[in-house]
Amino acid sequence: MEQTVAKKRKPFGFYVCSLGFTFERCAFYTVKYMLAIWIAIAVGKGGLGYSDVQAASMSATFVALTYITPIVGGYLADYWLSPRLSVLIGMILMGAGYLCTWKANSIGLVWAMIILVSLGTGLFKGNLSGINGLQFNNAEELDEAFSIQYSFVNIGSFIGTTFLVLAIPAIGYNNVFLICAILMFADAIWFILGSRSLGELGKKPFKIDQRQFKQDEVSTEEDKNQPLTTGDKKRVVAIILITIFSIAFWCVWYLAYMPAYYYFGYGDGADFLNRANWMVGSFKVPTSYFDSVNALTCIILGPVLGKLWTKLATRPQGDMSMFKKTALGMILVGFSYVAMVLADVIRGDGQSSILWLVLVSLLMSVGEMVFSPLGNSFISKMAPSKLMGLLLGLWPIAVFFATMLYPKIYSLLKTDVSSKFQMGYGILAAIVIALGLILWFSSKKLDKLEQGE
Repeated sequence: MEQTVAKKRKPFGFYVCSLGFTFERCAFYTVKYMLAIWIAIAVGKGGLGYSDVQAASMSATFVALTYITPIVGGYLADYWLSPRLSVLIGMILMGAGYLCTWKANSIGLVWAMIILVSLGTGLFKGNLSGINGLQFNNAEELDEAFSIQYSFVNIGSFIGTTFLVLAIPAIGYNNVFLICAILMFADAIWFILGSRSLGELGKKPFKIDQRQFKQDEVSTEEDKNQPLTTGDKKRVVAIILITIFSIAFWCVWYLAYMPAYYYFGYGDGADFLNRANWMVGSFKVPTSYFDSVNALTCIILGPVLGKLWTKLATRPQGDMSMFKKTALGMILVGFSYVAMVLADVIRGDGQSSILWLVLVSLLMSVGEMVFSPLGNSFISKMAPSKLMGLLLGLWPIAVFFATMLYPKIYSLLKTDVSSKFQMGYGILAAIVIALGLILWFSSKKLDKLEQGE
């Protein structure tokens, strides 16, 4: 098969959808960063005055709900709702949610924000990826397209955690939430104005609109209405297995932020410990820049890895399997914990260099980029058309379970004693690396499920 299709220019609708993620992720990651710290800062300093464990738990609940609702939004877009209408309603609901925290001085309005943003994300996230995937008629284009889309996602994250959070000392947390709300309403306007470039794509439920990539032919309506074949069922099992292994990855990925903020970090005004030197000359580096390194790495790696996957697909043996990519991602995140432990060992009774935390963030980010963007591509290629929206919603469910687990693990591992920190996080590193190795060496057998054999 000729492999030159990926060199074609992306349709304008691709950038409409991808920039939709940029606006939304800018608001989301700014709120994700602020929420854990804002909840734990004293009321007199503009916060809500809860403990860091309570803050971590509530922030985790916020993230978790935004990763489980897409499965419901995906089901609705499969059978009942126009995916484009779902995306638009989702943007508006998220904007309304951030308006709640603009005026929040109690935990009640924070819960209102969490509920509205979770519902909005459910209608928005998987369905916008689904619409974007419909623009490509060849399966080989999807890995590159979704890797580039992931860069747009992280452009939003980078802008939020690098620049938007710097407005907190000047205008306060609540007014930064207002800016996040405005971003979502601007996103809705952008999507409305750009929807013309999508033609008819996404106007009808995915069960009708979705294109299957079987031998480079679009499946017929008759195919879509047929019951699942044995091969289809095995591919669904493959998608579920990848999702299960992803839970372990995302659990430790999110958990890594907690020691970065609260063990090594100074908490941006909260009364937390400071075991890392967050000064560069006279500039006090915000802890949000830990997030920024992640976003910047993903922005750079998106197009690079997109080209790499396209090149690997031309080999006689084909691309690296999704199972191996997941395994490699887990191993790299495991080594990020090794770096945290080494930083704590080397610092002794003093402070560790901020470069150690840069290394931690880099390892996390490369691990994330190896497999995370390709989940949408993997599902778009493998899922039966009648289940595509549902399975695109299933992929983020790993993050839901991960974010329910990591605050409990953090509470168990939380300590002010270096020896206990090193032992706890060292054991966790060993477990994650071992899981990655098991998945890597089992990939040949698991690949047969993906192939429907």
